[in-house]
Amino acid sequence: MTATTDQGAALRIASGRKPFVEPLRLGERVKEIRLSNQWTLEDVSQRTGLARSTLSKIENDQISPTFSAVQKLIDGLGIDLPQLLSPPKVQARTMGRRDLTRRGHGERHPTPTYEHELLSCELAQKRMIPFKTIVRARAFDEFTEWVRHDGEEFLMVLEGEIRLYTEFYEPLSLSDGDSIYFDSAMGHALVSTSDTDAVVLSVCTRGDGTP
Repeated sequence: MTATTDQGAALRIASGRKPFVEPLRLGERVKEIRLSNQWTLEDVSQRTGLARSTLSKIENDQISPTFSAVQKLIDGLGIDLPQLLSPPKVQARTMGRRDLTRRGHGERHPTPTYEHELLSCELAQKRMIPFKTIVRARAFDEFTEWVRHDGEEFLMVLEGEIRLYTEFYEPLSLSDGDSIYFDSAMGHALVSTSDTDAVVLSVCTRGDGTP
C-alpha cells in the first residue's frame, strides 16, 4: 500500500462531485410560481398579456421565452428577475439510502503522519464524508505543510489525546470524548500526545459547500 501526502489524502477524502453548471429551469420555475399562487394559465395570461398556449409551452420547456416575454412575466407576476431565475424548490423525499461499513473494512489512505479509513465509501454523491483516522504524528514539524481542503469539518476524539494545530489559533489539546467543528480550508494538523496513537472520527462537508 503506497503512502501519499497528507494534503493529497485530505483532498481526496474531502473532494465532492465535479463542479457543473445547473441548467436554467425557467419553465418549471414559472409553473411553480403560478401554482403557489393558485393561478390558472388563464389567470397568468391576463396578468402578463401572454397567450395561454405560449405560457403552456414555456412551462413545458417547448420554447424559450424572449426577453420581452420575460419582462412581461416579471411585471405580471409581481416578481423580480432573480426570483424568476432562482432554481425551483426541491421536493423533500426519502431515498432510503444506506451504506454499512464493518469495523476495519473502510477504504484506507495511509500517509506518513495519519492513517485514514474512509467510511461509507460505496455511496456516491454523499453530502458528508465520514472517516476515521489513526494519528501517527508526534510533533508538528513532521508536517511539511498545512493540511487544508474545502468545506467544514467535525472532529471527535475516540481514543487517546491529540493536539490540534490551526493556522489562526493557538494549539488546542483534546482528549477522549472531546469534539470540535472548524473551517477545514484553514490550515490544520493533528498530533498524538497520548502514550498510544490517538484515534479520531471526522465528518467533512462536501467541497461544493453542500451540508
